[in-house]
Amino acid sequence: DYTEDYEINVVFRAFGGLGCRVDAISPGKSAGEKCVTCIQDFGIKGSEICSEQKVGHYFIITNDVERMKVADYDCIVIPGGRAPEYLAVDERVVSLVKQFSEENKIVSAIGEGQLVLAAAGLLK
Repeated sequence: DYTEDYEINVVFRAFGGLGCRVDAISPGKSAGEKCVTCIQDFGIKGSEICSEQKVGHYFIITNDVERMKVADYDCIVIPGGRAPEYLAVDERVVSLVKQFSEENKIVSAIGEGQLVLAAAGLLK
């Protein structure tokens, strides 16, 4: 929960629009369940940092962490928001990201999603 709304929606729809198989996973949630996204408001006059976070939209989980097979995917994209703070300390997620890297798949992150890459030892 609390992945940045824009970062997950744009990636999910862009890759899907190109004909790619795209799945959304979240530890502790099963396919068909919902997670809630967040919207960080940077438009507050005079503010240079995010000073307000709003609840975004519901996003449907399409696969389970435990059932996911790295061989079925070309890449993994970790969006930002608040979720990476928790994902970076979830060994299932860190292990999954390491497996993508070890199999020479594309591993990417947006914004705070880099916390997960750091936890997996992929940033230099």
